[in-house]
Amino acid sequence: MPPAAGAPPWGPVAGDAVAPGGVRPAAGASPWGPVATSAGDLRLVPVVPERDLGLLAGWMNDPAVAAYWELAGPESVTLAHLREQLATGHSTPCLGVLDGTAMSYFEIYRADLDPLARHYPARPHDTGVHVLIGGSRDRGRGVGSVLLRAVADLVLDLRPRCARVVAEPDVRNTPSVSAFLAAGFRFSAEVALPGKRAALMIRERALRGVL
Repeated sequence: MPPAAGAPPWGPVAGDAVAPGGVRPAAGASPWGPVATSAGDLRLVPVVPERDLGLLAGWMNDPAVAAYWELAGPESVTLAHLREQLATGHSTPCLGVLDGTAMSYFEIYRADLDPLARHYPARPHDTGVHVLIGGSRDRGRGVGSVLLRAVADLVLDLRPRCARVVAEPDVRNTPSVSAFLAAGFRFSAEVALPGKRAALMIRERALRGVL
C-alpha cells in the first residue's frame, strides 16, 4: 500500500511492532528510534522487500559497495540475499533513515546464533552489525561512525542481555574499520571467514561510557 499523501515512505510498518529481543515500544513509536545524532535524527526501519528492493539493489551495484558486499547484479540477487536474512529468524535487515531519508542499510543479527560464532569466542546474546552507507555523499565525512555508535547504543538499550556488539568488516576495507573504531568499537583479532579476512570489532557494554 503506498504511503498517505505527504507521509515519508519509510513510516512505521507492521514489522516495527516488537523490536528484536522482544522489547515492545510505546504505542505508535518505533523500537529502533528515532534517536538524535550529530548527523540528524536516525531511525531504523525493518526492510520490506516489496517496498525497498529497488533502492537496495541500486546501492549494491555501486562499485564501492559491490567490492565488499558482492551482491551486484539484477534485483533478484539482492532479493535472494534479503530473503536469506529474513529466513534465519535471528537477523533483522533495516534501512537507516536519517532525517526522513533512507541513506543506509543495516543488518542486526544474533552473532552467537550465526555461522560467525564458529570463528571467534562467541558469548551468549552477542549481537552483530553489518552496515552499508548508500550514497557517496554520505561517505568519508564521519557519518558512518556516528550512525554506528547510535545503532550500537540502540542494540544495547533494546537487548539488555547483550553485553557486546560485534562486527567483522573486511580487513581491506580501511574506511569501514576506521568508522567502527571511531564509533567506540575496539579491534579484537583478525579472523579468517569464508571469502575474506575480517577485522573482528567489538563494542562492550561495560566500556560504553568510556569509548
